[in-house]
Amino acid sequence: MKKQEFYKLQASGNDFILLDNINQKNKNSSSFYKKFANKYCSRKLGVGADGVLVIEFSKKTDFKMRIFNTDGSEAQMCGNGARCVGLWAYLAKRKKNVKFETKAGIIEAKVEVKNKSVLIRIKTSTPVGLKIGLPLNISGRKIKVNFINTGVPHAVIFVQGLEKIDIEEIGREVRFHKQFKPAGTNVNFVEIKNNNSLSIRTYERGVEAETLACGTGSLATAMISWLKLNPKLKQKKLISMFVTTKSKDVSKVTFSAKGGSASGGDDKVEIDNVWLEGKARLVYKGIIKED
Repeated sequence: MKKQEFYKLQASGNDFILLDNINQKNKNSSSFYKKFANKYCSRKLGVGADGVLVIEFSKKTDFKMRIFNTDGSEAQMCGNGARCVGLWAYLAKRKKNVKFETKAGIIEAKVEVKNKSVLIRIKTSTPVGLKIGLPLNISGRKIKVNFINTGVPHAVIFVQGLEKIDIEEIGREVRFHKQFKPAGTNVNFVEIKNNNSLSIRTYERGVEAETLACGTGSLATAMISWLKLNPKLKQKKLISMFVTTKSKDVSKVTFSAKGGSASGGDDKVEIDNVWLEGKARLVYKGIIKED
């Protein structure tokens, strides 16, 4: 009987199984992790999670993070997963500041303990591929969709009456739309509350369903919403946006930005110095026994 120790962690309602293989004791292949995620992310037959985080050795940074979705596909990046990894590094390695590799670049995580709450801040790679107002035909009607890659691809759709939107049906149609082939996209529905406050719901690629939160989705919606509100800001400035997810948890997104035309030119959009901040929690540690 083989034993596999794991951590169950969550950030903003996004929950993960974390496997610590930093010492490379288990020479597991990608196919092993894909099967593991598909089996143990099941909420009725397994541990239950939105994905599996795998910690591996790195020559460049403190360690490497890999993320496997519930369908077994490997993602390039996961914002709330990265926050959970930051918490794991603090709990298991006693490190408040770490840098780790992902397929989307190097992530920096910082831990701050306030009034018994643990806040995790992660600095992500610079977003790419910004497109504003893409016309799509969805369910027989034309809508405008915005797009940005914040480590993984995200479509952002502005709505009114967020709670009444059919996230599963519309999200699935946008996720598989020919405009985003072959990789597909995550889909975020956002309602702007005021100049720096948003509410979002997200259909996640790989999970193929709505999740309680999505960190890279919070980044995408914060940046695109700010551009919608401030399209022609000429001087670069530090921005703070607060994003409420379906879990009702609030994440803080900060970034440096200058507004302008998404198509480029003299007033080209500039975004960098991107951070995601919020709480994360260890739910429990466990052992899986496998034949």
